[in-house]
Amino acid sequence: MKAPANAIKRRSGSINGHTLLMLITIVLFILLYAGGCIAYADKNFTRVQTFLNILRSSAGLICVTCGMTCVMLTGGIDISVGSLIALDCMILAMGMGDWGFSAVVSMVLVLVLGIAFGLFQGFCVGYLQIQPFIVTMAGMFFARGMTAVISTDQLSITAESSQWFYDLANYRIYLPFGGYLNKAGKMVMPYIGWGVVVSFAVLIVIFLVLRYTRFGRSLYAVGGNEQSAAMMGLNVKKTKMLAYVLASFLCSIGGICYAMNTMSANVNQATGLEMDAISSCVIGGTLLTGGVGNVLGSLFGVLINGTISSIVQTNGKLASSWPNILTAILLCFFIVLQSVFAILKDRKK
Repeated sequence: MKAPANAIKRRSGSINGHTLLMLITIVLFILLYAGGCIAYADKNFTRVQTFLNILRSSAGLICVTCGMTCVMLTGGIDISVGSLIALDCMILAMGMGDWGFSAVVSMVLVLVLGIAFGLFQGFCVGYLQIQPFIVTMAGMFFARGMTAVISTDQLSITAESSQWFYDLANYRIYLPFGGYLNKAGKMVMPYIGWGVVVSFAVLIVIFLVLRYTRFGRSLYAVGGNEQSAAMMGLNVKKTKMLAYVLASFLCSIGGICYAMNTMSANVNQATGLEMDAISSCVIGGTLLTGGVGNVLGSLFGVLINGTISSIVQTNGKLASSWPNILTAILLCFFIVLQSVFAILKDRKK
C-alpha cells in the first residue's frame, strides 16, 4: 500500500510545480503579446485578426503538440512528426490530384497512415523496449524518404484537384466582434478557418482524456514511475504503445490542418516542426522526464512561438532566424526552471 500512496504524493507535488510553470508560461505569453501590441500598434498588431492569424497558422502544430504532450508524459519523445506532416500533405496533394481520389478518401488514407505509423513506433518503444529517440528517428527518415518517393516536385492543392477541399480550406468563419473599418470605410470582421476549429476540438478532447479517463491517468503514472505504475496493475507496455498511436493519429489530423493552411506539398515541408512541438510542450510545463504536463500549457507554448514569429514578421527588418534564436533561449530557460523545481522538490523530501 505504501508504493501507490507515495506515487500519489509525488504526483501531487509535481502538479503543484507544473501549475507554477504553466502560470509562468501564461504570464510570459501575455507580456510578450502585450509588448507586440505596444511596439507595433501602428502596424495593426492590436487587431483581433492578428491573433487569429497566429491561431490559423498554428492549427496543425496545436494538434501535433497535443500528441507530443501525451508521448512526453510517458517519458518518451517523437521526432518523426515533421516528416509525417510532409508525407500527409504529399499524399493529400497526390491523392486529390494524380491519383484521382476524392478529398474524403485522401483524408481517410492519411488518418489510417497515422494510426499504422503510430502502431509500429509504439510497438517498438513499448513492447520491444527500443529507445524512443532511435525509433522515431528511423520513422523521421522513413517518412521523409517516402515523401520524396511519391514526388520530388512542389505540388499545389487547387480547386481543380478537389473543389470541396479547396472550399473547405478557404471557408471563413466570421466572428461577431473585433471588426475594423478599412481604407474604403467598409467594416471588416475577423475570421478563422476550419483548421482552428478542428485544432481546438482536438485540444478539448485530449484535455478531457488526460484529466478524466483511466488512459490519461495511466500516461501520468507511467511517466512518473514505471515500476510503481506496474505495481498498481497498469499495462506499461500497452500504455506506451497507445501513446504513440494517439500521437501519430493527431499528427495526421494536424497534417490535414497544415495542408488547409499551405495548400501545397513538397519534400522539405514542415522541416523542424518536431522541434517546434517539443519546445512548445517544454515551455508549456511538460517535463522531459515524463509524468507532468498539460495540453493547456502546451497551447500557450505554441502561442508564444507563434507570437514571436508574428512580431518578427511585423517588424520586417529582423532576420528570419530570430524566432529560432528566441525559442532556443526560452527553451533553455524553462529547462533550467524544471531542474530548479526538481532540486527544490528533492530537498523537501
